Amino acid sequence: MSTSVTASGVCAIVGRPNVGKSTLLNAIIGEKVAITTRIPQTTRHAIRGILTREDVQIVFVDTPGVHKPKTLLGSRLNDIAQASLSGVDVAVLVVDGAKGIGTGDAFMAELVSGLGVPIIGVLNKVDRIGKDAQLPAIAALADLADFDEIVPVSARRGEQVEVLTDLIAARMPEGPALYPVEMVTDSEEAQRISEIVREKAMVVMREEVPHSIAVTVEEMGPGRSENVTAIFASIYVERDSQKGMVIGRQGAVLAQIGTDARPELEALLGTKVYLDLRVKISKEWQRDPKKLDKLGY
Repeated sequence: MSTSVTASGVCAIVGRPNVGKSTLLNAIIGEKVAITTRIPQTTRHAIRGILTREDVQIVFVDTPGVHKPKTLLGSRLNDIAQASLSGVDVAVLVVDGAKGIGTGDAFMAELVSGLGVPIIGVLNKVDRIGKDAQLPAIAALADLADFDEIVPVSARRGEQVEVLTDLIAARMPEGPALYPVEMVTDSEEAQRISEIVREKAMVVMREEVPHSIAVTVEEMGPGRSENVTAIFASIYVERDSQKGMVIGRQGAVLAQIGTDARPELEALLGTKVYLDLRVKISKEWQRDPKKLDKLGY
């Protein structure tokens, strides 16, 4: 990529759970750097997506949705989200246009308003509401904060995403690139692998055990055949009954998770993938600080 970057900075994407922050990040970057599901609190890390254009580099930080925590994990996710706002140059507050503005959005607006940086409001999921409902929704969003801009978008369809990106780029301060221009994320490879597996597990399991699932990559290296990467990963749950659900009858559920994950892993690594998944129990890991540390939270 031939660039002459003269502006660079950090943009935080914030909002309550399940408003489409990760989908928006992926749409801006142009490839998948953050996992997405319809299940709230899917994002558990501050994911950085890096967009480099001809003259500007924007480092986007996709934060976990701030929510009322029920576990120590929930409290830590809130801490991650708020810590990620330190030192940003622009904040993008995303709300769900289909569900409407609520108290959680107002809380997030108050949080970003205290940062002292330009704020852009994003009314997401406009593809799910009628044209006549957009203006009232935009007005409700405008009442939350003193926004520099408000942009209605459909992150899922990519509508107005380029307009939003241009508005963010125009507010980046002068400076050189912060990352090598070929990078699209600073997430470590093992983390991206574990997140892909977790996403597929959450989707396959639907509402049964998604929040009790954590994934770690135990070992990775060349496989037995040429151009094959062997990945050994563990899926952690909290109870015996959950282990049985993740494995499924005759291993069918676990096999489906592996089948769904493998194509994305192969695209990420550029090789064929041998994926060995094991299910382990770590009782009440969402509430145990030592276990949370071990699992990378």
